Amino acid sequence: MLEIRQLDAFHGHAQALWGVDLDVGDAEIVSVIGPNGAGKSTLVTAIAGLLRPIRGRVMLDGADLTTVAPQRVCSHGLAIVPEGRRVFAQMSVRDNLLLGAYRRGARRVHRETLARVERLFPRLAERSRQQAVNLSGGEQQMLAIGRALMVRPRILLMDEPSLGLAPVMTDEMFTAIEAIRADGVSVLLVEQDIERALTLSSRGYLLGEGRIVMAGTSQELRNDAQVRHSVLGL
Repeated sequence: MLEIRQLDAFHGHAQALWGVDLDVGDAEIVSVIGPNGAGKSTLVTAIAGLLRPIRGRVMLDGADLTTVAPQRVCSHGLAIVPEGRRVFAQMSVRDNLLLGAYRRGARRVHRETLARVERLFPRLAERSRQQAVNLSGGEQQMLAIGRALMVRPRILLMDEPSLGLAPVMTDEMFTAIEAIRADGVSVLLVEQDIERALTLSSRGYLLGEGRIVMAGTSQELRNDAQVRHSVLGL
């Protein structure tokens, strides 16, 4: 499904990613873990087309997304939930969601998709007329995920979805991510809560200083001494 091959990316003149190889299969959750500054968010933005790679390929079902304009990447079935949520604060919850369905194919079925999102996150239905600025942090994260789902993606990129959330909201977030996968959507998960991420995902990648240091099943990563020392601090 998603294939990343030999991806190099720069921030200005500073290289941030070196030769990254990564795969995500159909209806699979894959975690990317690593210490702060490892390049995890850079990887997400490069896959989404928001940062143009210098070398390498991002392939989704055989289509090379590195040649696609950023605003058209979602038409290939990829959506992003960015770090920090970035909802439209002065717009209503409903309008934020509908904005996610601007793609032609998504517009045709937006009512059905909206109903699915509101079943996943009932609080968004309860607060549909409220401005997004009045939501709690957890509710804004639900809104950011719901907006991405309105695109009808086949794969969802999630950058630190639990960042700044209370434990009870984090629990709800991870339950929702599993429900999204069960509905047939693949998830590439960049997450600060390493234990929870590895519990939820089937496979994972350890990123360090812009390079893939280790790849394997989530259990293999959890049991690896390097992961326990450099990321978990054990």
